[in-house]
Amino acid sequence: MIVNDVNTDSLPASHAKTKKRGILLFLGIILIAANLRPTITGVGPLVGDITHSTGLSNTLAGLLTTLPLLAFTVFSPIAPIIARRIGMERALFLSLAGLVVGTLLRVVGGIAGLFLGMFLVGACVAMGNVLLPALVKRDYPTQIGLMTGVYTTAMSVFAALSSGISVPLANVHGFGWRGSFASWAALSIVGMLVWLPQLRSRHVPVRTLRRGLWKSILAWQVTMFMGLQSFTFYVSVAWLPQLLQDRGMSTIGSGWMLSWMQFVSLPASFLVPLVAGKRRSQRGLVAATILAFLIGYAGLLWVPHSLTLLWVTLIGIAGGASISLALAFFGLRSRSSDVASNLSGMAQSIGYLLAAAGPIFIGYLHDVTNAWNAPLIVLLIVSFLMLLSGLGAGKDAYVDAP
Repeated sequence: MIVNDVNTDSLPASHAKTKKRGILLFLGIILIAANLRPTITGVGPLVGDITHSTGLSNTLAGLLTTLPLLAFTVFSPIAPIIARRIGMERALFLSLAGLVVGTLLRVVGGIAGLFLGMFLVGACVAMGNVLLPALVKRDYPTQIGLMTGVYTTAMSVFAALSSGISVPLANVHGFGWRGSFASWAALSIVGMLVWLPQLRSRHVPVRTLRRGLWKSILAWQVTMFMGLQSFTFYVSVAWLPQLLQDRGMSTIGSGWMLSWMQFVSLPASFLVPLVAGKRRSQRGLVAATILAFLIGYAGLLWVPHSLTLLWVTLIGIAGGASISLALAFFGLRSRSSDVASNLSGMAQSIGYLLAAAGPIFIGYLHDVTNAWNAPLIVLLIVSFLMLLSGLGAGKDAYVDAP
C-alpha cells in the first residue's frame, strides 16, 4: 500500500495565510476607494476661505475643482499603460503615494503648489478610478456586482464625509483650510500601509484590444453613460445649493440638501451593482434609474416650491445607482481585466471631460437666462440621452466579443 507523504499540519496554516491575504486585499480595495473623493469634494466648502486667504479670484478658485477633472481626462487612458509597465499592484500603490504628495503640496507650496497639487491629486485619483474596476474583474470575477457595490459605497461615504467635515476641521484652532486639506493625507498613508502586502505580487495585464475599443459601439455606449451621469453629478454638486437658495432656502438648508443628496445615494450605490451582477442584462435597472432622474429634475422644474426633499432624494438615489452601474459596466461588458481597464480608461477620460464642462455650461445658461428653467431642461435632456446610452450599455454583450 502506497501512502502519500503529505504534511497535513501545514494545511491550516496555508489556509489561514490565504485568508489573511484575502482580507488585506478586501481592506486595501476599500481604502483605495475611500481615497478617491475626499481630496476633491472637500475643496468646494472651503473656496471662500481659500479666496480670502490667498487673494485668488472666484474664477481661479473655481479652477481648483475643475483641474482634477481635467487631470482625469488626461490620465485615465494612461493608467492601463502604467499598469502594464509596473504591474497593477504597484500602480495603485503609486497612486496612493502621489495622493500624499499632492495633498501636502497644496498646503506648503503657495499658490503654485495649490494648483499643481490639485492637478497631481486628480492624476492619482484617475489611476485608482480606472484600475479598481479592472482589479475587481481580475480578483473577483464572479462577484463583480458585490465588490463594485462595496467600493462605490466606500467612495461615496468618504466623499460625503469630506464635504461635511472640511469646514469644521478648518475651524479647529490653528488648522485653517490648509490643515483641513492636509488631514486627508493621513487616510492615504493608511491606505498605503494596508496595500503594502500586495506589492509581493506583480500582475502585469496581457495587452488585449486597445485601439479596437474606440471603434466599438458598445464601448461608446458605456462611455456615454459614464460621461452623462458624471455630468449630472458635478452639475448638482456645483449648482444645487445655489438653485435652492435662489428659491428662498437658507444657505445652511441648501448645504444640508446637498449632503442629503449624497447620503441617500449610498443604499443604491451598494444594492444596484449587487443586482446588476446577477443579471445578464441591466436594461431594467438603467430604465428605473433614469426614471428617478427624470421625475426629480421635472419636479424641480415644474413644482419648485414644494416637495423639494422628494425631488432631491430621487436625484440622489438615481445618482448612486448610475455611478455604480457605470463602474460595474467596465467589468460586466469585458472578458478580461486588461480590457476592463482599457474600457474604464476610455470611458472615464471622455466622461470626466463632459463632467468638467457641465458646471461651466450650466452656469453660463443661468447667467444668460437669469433663471433655472433652461439648466433644468438641459438636465432632463441629458437624462434622456443617458437612457439611450444606458440601454445599449446594459445589454448582454462584450466589447471584446468576436
